[in-house]
Formats: sequence, C-alpha cells, structure tokens
Amino acid sequence: MVYRVAQWATGEVGKAAIKAVLAHPELELVGCWVHSPEKTGVDVGELIGHAPIGVTTTNSLDDIVSLQADCVIYSPLLPNPSEVAALLSSQKNVVTPVGWFYPDSSGRDLDTTAREAGVTLHGTGIDPGGITDLYPLIFSSMTSAVTYVRAEEYSDIRTYGAPDVIRHIMKFGGTPEEAVSGPMPKLLGGGFKQSLRMILDGMGFADVTIRPDLKVAVATADIDSPIGTIRPGSVAGQQFSWEAFVGDEAVARIAVNWLMGEEHLDPGWSFGPSGPRYEVEVRGTPSSSCTITGFHPHSVQAGLIANEGVVATAAHCVNSVPYVCEAAPGLKSYLDLPLIAGRAHPRLQR
Repeated sequence: MVYRVAQWATGEVGKAAIKAVLAHPELELVGCWVHSPEKTGVDVGELIGHAPIGVTTTNSLDDIVSLQADCVIYSPLLPNPSEVAALLSSQKNVVTPVGWFYPDSSGRDLDTTAREAGVTLHGTGIDPGGITDLYPLIFSSMTSAVTYVRAEEYSDIRTYGAPDVIRHIMKFGGTPEEAVSGPMPKLLGGGFKQSLRMILDGMGFADVTIRPDLKVAVATADIDSPIGTIRPGSVAGQQFSWEAFVGDEAVARIAVNWLMGEEHLDPGWSFGPSGPRYEVEVRGTPSSSCTITGFHPHSVQAGLIANEGVVATAAHCVNSVPYVCEAAPGLKSYLDLPLIAGRAHPRLQR
C-alpha cells in the first residue's frame, strides 16, 4: 500500500522530510504547505535542489485540508494547535516533531478530535522524540529493577543553520537574564517533560516530582559564530535539564548541553574527549550506558550544509507514517505503537 503524504513547512526539517518521503517505497508526496509567499506556487523539487516532481507548493491551509492525503508531516518552527486540529478534522493522520509526544490533559482536545475523525496524531523526532524517550525505554528492556535513567545531548549549537532562532529565540549572544526569561525554557520544557513522563510511566515509577533547571555559560572573549561575534559576558552556552525524583531520590534526568564551541566559556564547559554526542544510561540489574554518535556534523561548516541531527529528526517522522496510518484513532505515543523501522535505500529495495 502507498500512503499519500503532504509536507507542512519547508525549513531544514521539512526539506529533509521531503527527500526521505521520495526515497520511501510506501509513501507518495502529494502536497506541500509553505510559510513564505516567495516559496508559494513552485515545484517542490526546486525547494530541495532536485528536478521538478510535479507537486506544487501552497500557503493555504484550506488547500491542504481539501487535499486527498493520508498523512501530514507537520514541522513548522512553532506548533499551532488550531492548524493541527484542522488537519485531523479533515481525516488526515498527523506526524510531527514539534509536540504531542506524550501530552497530559492538555492534549485531550486533539485526542478527541483525532478519535472523532478516525485518525491518529503522533509526536516524534530525535530529542525529544527518540533519544530522550524511545532509546531509554529500549535499553530498559534488558534491565531488571531500574533505579535511574538518563538521556543527555551534547551539541555545538554553531552547526544549527537557523541564526534567527539561535539569537532571538534561544537568546545566544544575549544576556544571561534574557536567556532565563526568554521563551526557550517553556518551549523545551513542554517536550522534554513529556519525554520524561513517558519514560517514568513506561517503567512504572510512581509519585514523581519533576524539577527543571537552566544553567548559562558566558563568553570570556570574543567568539566567532555563524550568528556573528559573541561578546564577553554574553550567553555562549546553555544547559537545560529536567530531573525526576521519588521522594528525595533522583530517578531520571533528561538534559541538553548547547555550546558555542569549547573556547572562552565561563564556566569552562567542554564536550570532553567524546565530542558532541548523545548519551543514554540505565541503572539497575544489570546497568548499561551507551554513547551515540553520527547525529552530529563533523564541523561547523558541514553542519550548516547538512546537519545529521536534523535529517534524523525528519527520517524518524517519515518512517513513522505507515505505522501511524495503521494505528487506532487518537493521540498515540511510542507506548502505543509497534516497533518503527526505516526502509532500505531505493537501489536495494525489493
């Protein structure tokens, strides 16, 4: 069976998702929504540097709603619940990396909308949406009596090709006070708390309290970066963490460590000998730990051309589509879906 797919937004994740859809033997791209008028009405192939593919972009929600599609890969910069509700109401499944990984009662309305329309909403990606929830759950399956779980990201934020986001939303280059009071703690907290609760519920931890924290490093000298020079005293590193406690005992931690390189930082944070990476740790009988590489670019310049973490985020969304289309209606997390697998390279497919 071939599932008809529409892509919503064509930022870095969206472009990578389009390429992954075109390479997937069970998917067909039939529509594409874009934000800017400059991208409207052009062939999708032009947006990704390919030959024309016969699918024209639109910036009209109504056009996507009226489209005959099985699923929408919804990847804007910021989520809009009313857009997601409209897509679900038009009887389209939705896969997204920008939320609804494992929501609490705040996701009840969209769950109801999806059930009434007979479709499914699934949040997925890499972090949150994979490294911070799926991977710990998988590793825990080989451990008895789990006492502690950790999933942590270490990334050079200079490789992320979204300068406006880095400076104006993440607040790199701003003051520590701007970073603490900016939008990122809330934006990240929504997703990472869902990942943490999915881990805890999936493993049966009870009566958990979650405590968020943000630590900031500032530049001690000028730091050259793709968003311009980071001046002394300005934000050049951020560590967001969410820790779960049962009583006074720490039982889980999810964290992201984002640095503008490793030089001229106070505190003197670094990636250490392992470099940029993801780490997953499960303590119990027996304990295990894993360092995951390959999702980080080898250099700043390489990351600005093609960031493997962005591609992985898109691939996880795309590979989920057939499973989501076959799932029971409603809002579904990893705890509700079967094992999701990628597909062979087109030249190696049956």
